[in-house]
Amino acid sequence: MGFFVKFWGTRGSIPTPGYLTQIYGGNTACVELRIDDLLFICDGGSGLRELGLDLVKRGSGPIVGHMFLSHAHWDHIQGFPFFPPVYNPANTFYVYGTSRGDTRLFKLLSGQMQSDYFPVRFSDLGASVLSEDLEDGARKIEGVQVRCMAQIHHGPSYGYSFEKDGCKVVYATDHEVDQVLLNAEAVEQDLSIPREIPEEYIEFVRDADLLIADGQYTDEEYSTRVGFGHARANTMVDLAIAGKVKQLAITHHEPLHSDDMVKNKILECRQRVERFGSDLVVFGAREGMELRIDR
Repeated sequence: MGFFVKFWGTRGSIPTPGYLTQIYGGNTACVELRIDDLLFICDGGSGLRELGLDLVKRGSGPIVGHMFLSHAHWDHIQGFPFFPPVYNPANTFYVYGTSRGDTRLFKLLSGQMQSDYFPVRFSDLGASVLSEDLEDGARKIEGVQVRCMAQIHHGPSYGYSFEKDGCKVVYATDHEVDQVLLNAEAVEQDLSIPREIPEEYIEFVRDADLLIADGQYTDEEYSTRVGFGHARANTMVDLAIAGKVKQLAITHHEPLHSDDMVKNKILECRQRVERFGSDLVVFGAREGMELRIDR
């Protein structure tokens, strides 16, 4: 049946509703990934509420979902208390840690529902919300091979890859690869040259049909945001080219960026792809965008 991907939240840091963000959207990080009949949810930002409402409308019986959080900063978990399916006793959700016995993300997710922060306690949710893990960083879930990788971010954050029947999707947001470039000094002198990225990050995205990656900043603005935990969009282009990725979705858009600014950032990425002679397809992730990936 292939992979089905839908973007429910594409903004970084804080929700930004308004007329300046109508095209790319203002909800924070959330991506739905369906592989055959399995539901995988990457991040639970404010876009998770929209996904939840849609799942309820589909009305296809009890919902079983597998949740993978890049990390527990607010913009990646703030939608969970407003996720309607989690209040239905018929539903079950698994929240995955990144290593054997790891319950950290599960506990942080539930911690935001303490009475000081939210009027409904985690223990009052109707659905079964269970802690699971990826064992030694990799696990097969009903035929889908899931792997994780630690990323460059305060926390840190984790990227996830999903593979089945020759199809591969990678979700890698909040990853400041620019901090570990092997030719960093040369790049700062000449932003047009290819950025040399550590091999472990290239291998993680290798041959992906779709890489969903944080490209929050332009080259021009990054110098004032070094260490914030987010990458230059052009650096993600270089990562995707090096890993022979087929499609790159730039997401986690800067909250100060209007739709026009995001468009211009994506245009710069496409010009870079053309200059390097690659056939990589680059686009800006938009709320409501749906993709189908088949082999």
